Amino acid sequence: MKIDVLTLFPQVFSSTFEESIIKRAREKSLTEIRISNIRDFTTDKHKQVDDYPYGGGPGMVMKADVVGAAIKHHRTVDSWVIYMSPQGKVLGQKRVEELANKKHLIILCGHYEGIDERAADEFDEEISIGDYILTGGEIPAMVLVDAVVRLMPGVLGDEKSLEEESFSASLLEYPHYTRPALYADSEVPPVLLSGHHENIRKWRKKQSLLRTLLKRPDLLLKHNFNDEEKQLLCEILFDRENIASEEIQGIHSAPSLSDV
Repeated sequence: MKIDVLTLFPQVFSSTFEESIIKRAREKSLTEIRISNIRDFTTDKHKQVDDYPYGGGPGMVMKADVVGAAIKHHRTVDSWVIYMSPQGKVLGQKRVEELANKKHLIILCGHYEGIDERAADEFDEEISIGDYILTGGEIPAMVLVDAVVRLMPGVLGDEKSLEEESFSASLLEYPHYTRPALYADSEVPPVLLSGHHENIRKWRKKQSLLRTLLKRPDLLLKHNFNDEEKQLLCEILFDRENIASEEIQGIHSAPSLSDV
């Protein structure tokens, strides 16, 4: 996959894309990431990328002709153009998985008060990373690139880890433990030391359901339960030794058994 990031501040990406998983993906030629300065596509000697809004109002607006020129320069027949915008659809794991199958992403980072509406025809999609306002689209672009790149075959050392991560199956991931076996008077759950793979698998599935119920009960309403998961959830809801009754009562939006 090729990824082009169009930004007014290309220097902010240098450290992020030269570390960890993204760095390894680039070194293995699994992805090609290019950062382009939108100012390079201006036509005046001052390299002006923004101007005052027609009709008045605070702030500056990015110019349609500059943004359009930057996108057209990078666009190919395989391109999918994304504008990182607080007005876009909030990014979720399912959409990340879909975008990971694209051949070429062009990611436009907005700034100032926004972009001249006449440039919107150049976008295939607008994406937000949450219902809050940031200074610009650079940090959201980093989030999107990181989420997409790690799904590419060969990027992660263990592909199975993708299957078990939070949100990959609309459930939160189970808790993890490592050495030492005893820390601050807290022991590793005995089942994880048993060597019984089937019991470990079921324990992890149950913990995943429990963690989702306590932290993100809304996700359970979206989950397609199999028979084992239904049984485990019933055990959780009626086992007061594993979960305090006041915790269950405090989850006002938890689904009823009839929902699952």
